[in-house]
Amino acid sequence: MLTITAIIHAKKGHEETVRQALLDHAANVERDEPNTIGFYISQDPNDPCVFATYERFTNQEAMDNHNNSESVAKFFAITGPILDGDVTLLTAEEISFKG
Repeated sequence: MLTITAIIHAKKGHEETVRQALLDHAANVERDEPNTIGFYISQDPNDPCVFATYERFTNQEAMDNHNNSESVAKFFAITGPILDGDVTLLTAEEISFKG
């Protein structure tokens, strides 16, 4: 199982726009990406400008399809100007899962 963990920082005052863009993106993933088997979004309760996603893919092709999707491009088109720095990405191979 391949995974991506992303840490996303919104500029102060733009938290709601980033939150909604993430939720819209998640809806697109649910509808259009059968091989993305998990797409989790979290928001830091102590700093609402900080978001994290945890994404699970069946294989490299699924991850590539996700990363090159219209939905990812749309997310960054909306949020690019209101992000506070680069998105931190960790791409990894999942070694344990409890579900």
